[in-house]
Amino acid sequence: MDQRHFEVLVVGAGASGLGAAIRLGQAGVTDLAVLEKADALGGTWRDNTYPGCACDVPSALYSYSFAPNPEWTRAFAGQPEIRAYLRETAERFGVTGKIRYGVEVTRSQWNPRESLWELETTAGPYTARILVAGTGPWHEPKIPDLPGLADFPGEVFHSARWNYGYDLAGKRVAVIGTGASAVQFVPEIVPRVAELHLFQRTAQWVLPKPDHHVPGVERFLLRRFPALQRALRGAEYGAMEALGFGFRHPWLLRQVQKIGLAHLRLTVRDPVLRKALTPDYTLGCKRLLMSNTYYRSLTASHVDVHPTGVSAVRDGRVLGADGSSAEVDAIIFGTGFHILDMPVSARVFDGDGRSLDDHWKGSPTAYLGTTVAGFPNLYLLLGPSLGTGHSSAFMIMEAQLRHTVAAVTRTLRSGWASVSVRPDVQQAFNADVQAALPGTVYQSGGCSSYYTDVNGRNSFSWPFSTGRLRSQVGSFDEADYEIRRAHAVR
Repeated sequence: MDQRHFEVLVVGAGASGLGAAIRLGQAGVTDLAVLEKADALGGTWRDNTYPGCACDVPSALYSYSFAPNPEWTRAFAGQPEIRAYLRETAERFGVTGKIRYGVEVTRSQWNPRESLWELETTAGPYTARILVAGTGPWHEPKIPDLPGLADFPGEVFHSARWNYGYDLAGKRVAVIGTGASAVQFVPEIVPRVAELHLFQRTAQWVLPKPDHHVPGVERFLLRRFPALQRALRGAEYGAMEALGFGFRHPWLLRQVQKIGLAHLRLTVRDPVLRKALTPDYTLGCKRLLMSNTYYRSLTASHVDVHPTGVSAVRDGRVLGADGSSAEVDAIIFGTGFHILDMPVSARVFDGDGRSLDDHWKGSPTAYLGTTVAGFPNLYLLLGPSLGTGHSSAFMIMEAQLRHTVAAVTRTLRSGWASVSVRPDVQQAFNADVQAALPGTVYQSGGCSSYYTDVNGRNSFSWPFSTGRLRSQVGSFDEADYEIRRAHAVR
């Protein structure tokens, strides 16, 4: 019979959801399933297959600490290798059999009388005592609502939904957006297109990328001597932490950005283009980008950089806010994702029928980015106020998993009905975060970024060290929670 009730349901089979399933399984939680709306695992690394897609964190850090990978062929791994790593890790730890594909959660509501989460899905109802949301913030593409876009006669797609069925060869292409994805795919498509028009609302800091092929002998040594791999991971963590110190002391980043200016000056000789590509804010205020080919690709004779946002699309032309325009055959959006307005927040409801969206009103808040007052037995992975500008999402996620696994195992073993963070604890934590943010480059760097929500509040960034994140987020303290101890037996 198809099982419909579980002790724990994990939503999403990306890096965070798979990590949750593995870690919970290792802690003895066996009555568990992973609901995945797609037909394959991988999350953002399944969805993003655009040309040049790769990690912008060193490979040794971009992996589970409990499943190091000595086989990375590049210092910064590409998408196919990362997705293969996730698939192989899921298989090795025996969680692939727990994934239910093609099951999209459309609504989940807490039932306070039964102390259960009740889920509506495209494959029928499910219930669970505990719900872990591994849906991630880099999931749902954000496409701007441009006047006339719906009537554009050519091809339109987002980088996260790359259309490989459309041949870009000889086409006139507009790229809208210059974030992390565009910095990777633009150099890949420039040699193939007849014209490329890059609409850049804001110039980005782009540092040289210390990427290189990892030779077979190095991979052999890492495989043969695990201590070497731990040392490499530690060295890369230390280097990224040194950079992270600058995020909390922006004057240091103003020294580092001289590297970016030198990189730009050496690559782009045209003073007009160079001026258009020079940022007017402090490095780190927006997401840190790295590339050895982006600037050079923009110097090609058939590339035009429009240093402006887009106001409309009309009669096959993309119109810039500065009055410039370009007639094109295709539009590719590199405009990022719904980071702070994640679709999951409109699908999760408390016992009174109010959604996370209703509670948050545009400004997501959670205790340690993981639990939300009023939503018992719910754990959010890669939630609000945990983003760093320099470190790995795996590090953040694993800290959350230590917290989550401790809470879940205590709940199941103690027979607790529900565990809900105290509102005053959540408020105090978020007050500390907001008080610390003004001293960071995220707030003082002089830019507008996706870290800021619709209310003008930074709901994304962690303003402290990653050492503090690992310690504070990774600890579960029963005193921080309201616990109902009598579990309703089903």
